[in-house]
Amino acid sequence: MEAAELRGFDALHAAALLVVDPAGLGGAVLRAQAGPVRDAWLATLRGLMPADMPLVRLPLHASEDRLLGGIDLPATLAAGRPVAQLGLLAAADGGLVLAAMAERMAGTTASHLAAALDIGAVRTERDGISALTPTRLAVVALDEALEDDTPLSPALADRLGLWVDLSALSVRDLPQAEPDMAADVLAARGRVAQVAVPDKIIEALCAAALVLGVGSARAAWLALRLARASAALRDRPQADADDAALAARLVLAPRATQRQPSQEDPPEDTPEPPEPPEPPEPPEGDPEQNPPQDPLDGELQDQIVEAALAAIPAGLLARLASGERRRDRQSSVGRAGAMSASRLRGRPQGARRGAPHSGARLHLIETLRAAAPWQRLRRQLAGPGGPRVLVRPDDFHIRRFEQRRNTTTIFALDASGSSALYRLGEAKGAVELLLAECYVRRDQVAVITFRGTGAELLLPPTRSLVRAKRGLAGLPGGGGTPLAAGIDAAVALADRVRRGGATPVVVLLTDGRANVGLDGQGGRAQAQQDALDAARRLRALGGHTLLIDTSVRAEPAALALAVAMGARYLALPQADAATLSRAVNPGRG
Repeated sequence: MEAAELRGFDALHAAALLVVDPAGLGGAVLRAQAGPVRDAWLATLRGLMPADMPLVRLPLHASEDRLLGGIDLPATLAAGRPVAQLGLLAAADGGLVLAAMAERMAGTTASHLAAALDIGAVRTERDGISALTPTRLAVVALDEALEDDTPLSPALADRLGLWVDLSALSVRDLPQAEPDMAADVLAARGRVAQVAVPDKIIEALCAAALVLGVGSARAAWLALRLARASAALRDRPQADADDAALAARLVLAPRATQRQPSQEDPPEDTPEPPEPPEPPEPPEGDPEQNPPQDPLDGELQDQIVEAALAAIPAGLLARLASGERRRDRQSSVGRAGAMSASRLRGRPQGARRGAPHSGARLHLIETLRAAAPWQRLRRQLAGPGGPRVLVRPDDFHIRRFEQRRNTTTIFALDASGSSALYRLGEAKGAVELLLAECYVRRDQVAVITFRGTGAELLLPPTRSLVRAKRGLAGLPGGGGTPLAAGIDAAVALADRVRRGGATPVVVLLTDGRANVGLDGQGGRAQAQQDALDAARRLRALGGHTLLIDTSVRAEPAALALAVAMGARYLALPQADAATLSRAVNPGRG
């Protein structure tokens, strides 16, 4: 079976198995951009679901009361007592929750989904409502993240058994469900609880997870549940090797971080293990003292591992074979600045108690919701003839927003004589590459140069790429290295940027060999100490910093400076465009 054909077969069975045992599998991470392939998979999923199985779409910015449930405001005002209203998760009991743009999901929403998957219920304790609502569901997380986008919540992804990647498939690669497949799925839902999983299958799945470097213990359990659902779909009383192989491809392979370690060539310095002593002969009539070993157990484990490796893309296999661990998407970063609270604009973040002053906006619905449970008591205290709805100042709620701050990347460039002219040219080229990246992200950039006896702000924060390149083109080189002055200039500008509401990122390009102190006098020892003191001041300011060593060979002084300022260290000979871009990007998460 071809690779694309195998992935299409697995994608179809992933949809069917998710319907067979939704609560047991937890759900699926569906990696695909919006388009016909994803639409076709979702249509197949919907076609395999029973008519009475709910499918609830979860809006990206659903509020907490909409998600978990809370007070029914019109009914509460009419009745004069708290009346509960079910949330989206309770409405999905026994079915699926479809979460669009899951990679942008708020952390609180992901936490509520993870809790619902863990306990199978939603607890509501707010606005005078106390309820525990059964919620056994599965989550289909539509992950549209690009390589450098915000990743899906690790806690949520760990609880979703199926990881289906449709990004490399076309509509032709997705097989059509057989006409009677929906009936088979419905029948499998009724018998999945009676399917047995032999101990050798359980042991083989756990061993395969260890061999593939799967760090989560939950993954092996989810693989077991999938093997059981697969056997139920095939109308088998117990799971077999084929079911385990499918579980390895759909659950273990996407989580793999290593290949099976080779045992053909043991290390030369590893001593030969001593021969084990012969076991004592068991007493006659006691066969349990020496149980027979199944010679197929090792073959079964190898078969499951091979099935998982067959589902891993070839490029990833090559990197794992060379010893390079797969880059964890959980450590990737976004494209914009840090998130910060805002009173006026941005992404809605619910409401909190507070008075609507200093530009804060009143959240009318939340204010009425806080006042509703007390209306009967307040009317009794106010007497007849009072207003229909009584609102007090402690009921006031104001809106909360969150928005990304702009990012300003500050380049501090060593233009002294110790950075030879050809190295300065490479440094300028590296800065221009980074400037182009910042321009694409619509970030602001600033350039500080230091040479002679002091530092100069060559380019104030700007978005003009042409202006930045023009300033670098005529940059002269030569003179002493006032490294401390350059770092202090970057500290002052970064502090000013932060006070203005943006996120500063400092990129220092130098060989680290200071020879001019803060007082403008020569002397390498004092200049080096002044530079280390300035580096500590930059570290105390906080934020992301990067030091690019512009020396011909890695310079110990530059490495010591990077340690003092808490910066990431990068040698310029290894700093191509992609490496520099990845090194600067972590300041924008």
